[in-house]
Amino acid sequence: MPLSQPLNQSQHRSLNWEAQTLLELMERIGAPALDSQEPAMARATRAELAPEPTEDCHEIRFVDAGGVPARLYLPTPTDTLPGLLVFFHGGGWVIGDLDSHDNICRSLTNRSGQAVLSIDYRLAPEDPFPAGLGDCIQATRWAHANAAELGVDPDRLAVGGDSAGANFAAVVAHVAPAPIMFQLLVYPVTDCRMNTESYEQNAEGYFLTKSSMQWFIDHYLAGERGSAEDPRVSPLLVGDDVLAQSPPALVITAGFDPLRDEGVAYANRMAALGVKVSHVEFTGQFHGFFSLPHMLGDARAAHALAAESLRLALASGRP
Repeated sequence: MPLSQPLNQSQHRSLNWEAQTLLELMERIGAPALDSQEPAMARATRAELAPEPTEDCHEIRFVDAGGVPARLYLPTPTDTLPGLLVFFHGGGWVIGDLDSHDNICRSLTNRSGQAVLSIDYRLAPEDPFPAGLGDCIQATRWAHANAAELGVDPDRLAVGGDSAGANFAAVVAHVAPAPIMFQLLVYPVTDCRMNTESYEQNAEGYFLTKSSMQWFIDHYLAGERGSAEDPRVSPLLVGDDVLAQSPPALVITAGFDPLRDEGVAYANRMAALGVKVSHVEFTGQFHGFFSLPHMLGDARAAHALAAESLRLALASGRP
């Protein structure tokens, strides 16, 4: 897949008609803005929106990933051990859980033929940075060391996630607590300084707002142990020597997303340093669309793309 280039102002974006209909429906429902709620209420609101599972997979079981709760998804049984995607859910480091992204994990394991380990990391502001990141690093290290217990190939390991989960995946790839062959980054948070053009273009009206993103970042950094300039918070700011060692990546972005430009910048910077990276932008979509394959055709296409990219990346085992 070719690396795409950032769209400039002269290039026209049109909101996908399904996305437009869905956004209008959400506006009519009138759910309170995230940044107007306390975290506990925001979590309850998000939990109410979690879709019921739409498909089965071969096996789902709970796992203690070295002290971090997790849920393992296994594809159709085979004589060959599958590879493993360690998946970190989105939700701005504040909301989301194993259930909120259950449909994504089922879809990815079924379509890729690889196992998925979904990580239930600690949430801010009760456990601010770097608690959740530490959980993700620990779980990745444990998954590699305990591959036999999971029934997966230790030489075929990937990390991935959406939004804040993709932020964790990128940083885990930098830390490399285990050999990582691939990273799946769906509209990743890569620059918490919030100073890109897409933050201004998509500040309101497209599900994730600029003010909500500020709310997320403020809660994540509530412990005052990190800042937006810290590469462990903003992986776009990591040094060239570290970024150049990144595993191959698929970066998915959405055209009507405040995070669009930082995702594009991250993909372009990796490519410039010689990392194998594909970037695909769903120009008519908003932040969060990947969670809605039961409603959006683009989400189903994105799942197919992500799963096939994961399958191909993990097909050959150790490079």
